[in-house]
Amino acid sequence: MGRKTFIRTPATGRKRQHKERRLRPAYVAALLVISLACFSTGAAQHALSPPQTVHEGVVTRVVDGDTLYIKGLETRIRLWGLDAPERGKKGGYRATRMLREIAHGRHLSCREVDIDRYGRIVAQCFRPDGRDAAALMIESGAAKEYLRYSGGYYSRTAMAGGD
Repeated sequence: MGRKTFIRTPATGRKRQHKERRLRPAYVAALLVISLACFSTGAAQHALSPPQTVHEGVVTRVVDGDTLYIKGLETRIRLWGLDAPERGKKGGYRATRMLREIAHGRHLSCREVDIDRYGRIVAQCFRPDGRDAAALMIESGAAKEYLRYSGGYYSRTAMAGGD
């Protein structure tokens, strides 16, 4: 298995036999095969994951500057990557009014990103003309980009000249 060597123990100073242990090639090969199987299974599961859910419909109600309802969907939708002032706070009324102008009564196509702690669907929502509702809110100055979640997506998009 390995060659024998002698070492002194720190406590007693006596010599004792020590065997160097080497991994046998068969063990190394088995570990490699198992590792590859685990990684390839994970990649396959990721590749087979279902596509994002898309919620489409006409906006029936705007709750505040970043939350709305779509006809036929009971759950509220929170616009992804958007930080709008809350109702009753400075700028809250303006943000709510702006989202009404942008979305109320219009058809939106919302790609679900997450479900937040309040049970709302967090989604990136687009009008039929392809404009992103959150980007329009940011451009208007009624809301800011929520960098914690967007990772700077809207800033990069604006610098590139797109929506």
